[in-house]
Amino acid sequence: MKTQILIAALLFSGLITAQQKKDSLKVNTIEAVNIKKQVFKKQGDRLIYDVASSPIAKGTNTFNLLKQTPMISSVDGKTLKILGKSDAVIYINNKKTNMDAEALIEMLKSTPSEDIQKIEVITVPGSEFQVESKEGVINIVMKKSKNNGYNGTLKMQNEQAYYNNPSAGASFNFRQGKWSGNSNFRTGSWTERQRYTLSNGDSTFKNESYGSNDDPNKTVGGGFNLDYEISKRQSIGFSYNMRYNKSFNSILDITNFQNGILTNRTVNNEDAQTRNHSFNLNYEIKTDSLGSKLTSNVSYLWFNRDKVSFNETFPLNNVKGNDYSALHQSVPQIINNYAANIDYLKKTSKGETWLMGISYNRTNTDNDTKQDKFEDKNFVIDTAQTNHFIYKENILGIYLNYERKLTEKLFGKIGARYEMTRSTGDIVDKTGFERNYNNLLPYLNLNYAISSDHNLSYTFSSRIRRPRFWELNPSRTYFTPTNYTQNNPFILASKFYNQELNYMYKNAFYANLSFNMVEDAAASDMLPLQGTVTAPVKDDKGNYIYDPEGNKIMQTTRFLRYIRTNYGSNRELSLTLGMNKSWFKDIWTTNYSVNLGYVTFKGAVLEDPTSRPGPDETEVVDSYIIDIKNYNMSATFNNTIRLSSKKDWFLGVNYFFASQTAMEGGMIGARQSFDITLKKIIGDWTVVAEVYDLFNQSFYSVKGVQPNGKFNNITNFNYPRLLNIGVTYNFGNQKLKKAREMKSANDAVKSRT
Repeated sequence: MKTQILIAALLFSGLITAQQKKDSLKVNTIEAVNIKKQVFKKQGDRLIYDVASSPIAKGTNTFNLLKQTPMISSVDGKTLKILGKSDAVIYINNKKTNMDAEALIEMLKSTPSEDIQKIEVITVPGSEFQVESKEGVINIVMKKSKNNGYNGTLKMQNEQAYYNNPSAGASFNFRQGKWSGNSNFRTGSWTERQRYTLSNGDSTFKNESYGSNDDPNKTVGGGFNLDYEISKRQSIGFSYNMRYNKSFNSILDITNFQNGILTNRTVNNEDAQTRNHSFNLNYEIKTDSLGSKLTSNVSYLWFNRDKVSFNETFPLNNVKGNDYSALHQSVPQIINNYAANIDYLKKTSKGETWLMGISYNRTNTDNDTKQDKFEDKNFVIDTAQTNHFIYKENILGIYLNYERKLTEKLFGKIGARYEMTRSTGDIVDKTGFERNYNNLLPYLNLNYAISSDHNLSYTFSSRIRRPRFWELNPSRTYFTPTNYTQNNPFILASKFYNQELNYMYKNAFYANLSFNMVEDAAASDMLPLQGTVTAPVKDDKGNYIYDPEGNKIMQTTRFLRYIRTNYGSNRELSLTLGMNKSWFKDIWTTNYSVNLGYVTFKGAVLEDPTSRPGPDETEVVDSYIIDIKNYNMSATFNNTIRLSSKKDWFLGVNYFFASQTAMEGGMIGARQSFDITLKKIIGDWTVVAEVYDLFNQSFYSVKGVQPNGKFNNITNFNYPRLLNIGVTYNFGNQKLKKAREMKSANDAVKSRT
């Protein structure tokens, strides 16, 4: 294309020069004009990163490419964030990916960057996207080619953290006539090591716990897509994805102190395994030559997680009331989801685009929790914590979008999504609830191209966040007998209102100002509720103990419960300044961003909504007051340096910093990460050596203090420094077109598993 433009310029200029010779006998010297394609630009409701024109998109994988994309970051190598705060939902060719989060990341790490044409970042998605809260969308657009043939990728890597964690994966793509398909397979084993320091209490009493958790995992996953082109206008496709993870002999070992005195040791042994299978049938028909089409999907998702644990507490000092205790627990969860949707995209000759759609999701979850406690030297059923919870949810969604170019410089998009939710929860033979609510979720985007160098856009969106299914299951996970997490079946959906103003200069520098409001807010992490339970004392045989006057002897025990529940509202104002630019003829590529934020959290939790004290028990919960205002900042500096003229050696130097940041449960400590990557391309082979968080500074620590003096502090050191060696081999026709990626009807449900 560049050559054709140059030839045309020479011919046209030659005609002008000949005319000038004829008229004035003057000769003009003609200089070639080098036209460079824009790498990063604003277009409509999204920012587009043209990977094919970027110098860093050679010899790497899609995940690493996303980390280098403006507005996208990853600190832990396992998740992606937009503007450093919003969770990213991945779409491929405008179709949401049909796999769970960990499988998706492995797929991205095994997909060659050479397959990618461009990456679109949508910070505030429109009504057509199945997203919740303030999630953003990353749409990966694959290169297109009609060539028949096949290609694939083989990858092996070894990660050294506290333990050694090997993994391997393969992907295969083919196209032959009207048939196309792709498949992937991944397997690996890893052991997560975490070290805990926990403390809570007030000026008169203090609990302290120290310990570690070793969690071994073995996983296998994969899937395939098959697509058949019935005619030039019609296609039908089928996809299947699965993942199995086994975590046996996970051990949590905690030593506990009260007011500085060693009291007991708690050991929790856990076996868990997760199975996930999803199926999707897709049909698509093009209705005209302008790009209008009708798309339909029918999906099924089956999710099963079995977890059994044995928790023991051993007394270490002769402290009154400090006896041996133990419990058995079984927490299975089964989810069945049936879903369908129909979308109709209509394009007109005037440049207008209409999108109309309807979707339906039906979800049934079955959680049959059983718990035994140790009494009279035997295990007996703990009726308070044994429950059978059945949750049923039906969601009908109707959505409509309209977009067009209003003037030469002004683009507009308006839409709305109407959702009707009908749900019931039943804790068999105990209690239940019914929740029916309707939500109208409007959307607006205006984009004004002031000039070729300046672009300004405004976006408004409203969303809801439904609780994840595991959050609803009324079960506990124990650190110690009095320190545990508690799920909440009565949690409500939260309402989000998001606004954003974005300015871009010369397609390289940008400023993003956003304001988010949340009503019926639920804590981003669990809230620590402290209090006391007063109950009768029993002897070794389970009989009540009485004083000389014939009254039951009572004992008061302090507890700390981490619970997820609604508390009130929050507000967040954020400004992000960023730059994506190459220097010295693309030898050095920079992707820098700085985020400045101000957040407020307002509300209170006055009781534990899940608590059911026994007939002789009295429970007192300390009020948890949330009244937080906080300024925070974070910064990301990514650098890619080409070390050789052959473009086969690359050095990556990245740095991330986050200041102290407030959340509902307290103040998160400052974090930082310094990463180094060295990459060598040898034909179809790519060898990468990476060190993440060289100085072990990106671990999680939070301190929380209440107005009444109650405090709760947590440090979770997860050994974040990683050394990773990876080898990737690409074979076959690398210009092969990918099989058509299909949007699953149950996409919105997958993230809630």
